[in-house]
Amino acid sequence: MTVYPSRHRRDSSPKRAAESQAAFLDRVAGAYWDQVRDVINEWWSHLPDQARSGVRSRLLDRNSGSNVFSALWELYLHEMLLGSGCTVEVEQAVGTRGKYPDFLVTHDGEQFVLEAIWTSQRIGDPTQDAMSGRLLDAINSVPSPNFFLSVSIVRVGSAEPPQRGLKSELARWLGGLDPDQIQADYEQRQVPLPSHIWQEAGWSLSFTAMPRSPGARRRSARAIGIYPMIWMRDRSDHVLNAVKRKGGKYGDLALPFVVALGQAALFPDDEDIVTSLYGSSVEYAHTGNGSTFSRLSDGYWSPLRDNGHHRVSGVLVVDNPAPWTWATVTPVLWHSNDPRSIPAPILPTWASARLVRDEIDQKPAATPARTAVRLGQDWPVGEAFPRHMA
Repeated sequence: MTVYPSRHRRDSSPKRAAESQAAFLDRVAGAYWDQVRDVINEWWSHLPDQARSGVRSRLLDRNSGSNVFSALWELYLHEMLLGSGCTVEVEQAVGTRGKYPDFLVTHDGEQFVLEAIWTSQRIGDPTQDAMSGRLLDAINSVPSPNFFLSVSIVRVGSAEPPQRGLKSELARWLGGLDPDQIQADYEQRQVPLPSHIWQEAGWSLSFTAMPRSPGARRRSARAIGIYPMIWMRDRSDHVLNAVKRKGGKYGDLALPFVVALGQAALFPDDEDIVTSLYGSSVEYAHTGNGSTFSRLSDGYWSPLRDNGHHRVSGVLVVDNPAPWTWATVTPVLWHSNDPRSIPAPILPTWASARLVRDEIDQKPAATPARTAVRLGQDWPVGEAFPRHMA
């Protein structure tokens, strides 16, 4: 048994909005994606027998993209630990609560516990809820070789709008536009780009047509160039809540405990991690003596709190871990600054960071993380969606 069987795949198009992540990975054709599937299959085979079924089920879950990405995250961590010379036991009973953390790791004769969590910054997104995948796919299917479309929502209806009328109306509107004339008017006379309002079944969508460059005009191109704005919750709060969920799950472990956080983030920023773990930075002004900086007690490891957070020795963070980034990401271990924490180990493929007198001291990894997972710097080789397949 394997995760992705070897078979002839013909559809090389990018992921459709209504398509699940699992369906896309199993469907998409091309040498680039064959490499991805081969590595996933290999890493999956390195799991102990009792763990394979559950991970395979999550990788193939067509109802939950989070299940797919969390399984990929655990596969990456397991392979990275093995490639770093660790012995890894999966879901062993550890701690005073009798539960089973993801990995019990032995490295250089020392043990530590590593618990994986996958989170996404794209949560509570009303725009994505309103613009269903089927509706986005319908707009993208409108022939638009000469224009990109910018889409925004003016009003949301109570049910999904009929797609046939929308597609016909957009095709007629775009077919009557001259991209060269519009580009000249925009550049020479500052004439606004053409826009169109579509209304039906309580919906109102606004479209703006942006001319493609002459060399990029091709009939197979997707219509949408700019999607509706995405609303994001505060990332530092999201990170803090994720670590809290895992940090108190196992009770006293009597071992170093590392929470491994993989997160989909649109705009990764280390300051969000610093704020969530060590507290918000604040400047105090002093009359005649300039100012000093300190941190508020709103971080996970903020002092003067008896909340059990010292049980977490460190938080290992990778932003946007996925098959197409596995060869380039660098895990960063953020150390606890609570003196009661058991010190976390440092693997050669991890960068590290710790709070020293309200400042962050960072050290690079000794070796690239890709060496542990045995991937070349340019893996996967080639283009995901070659131009002639677009």
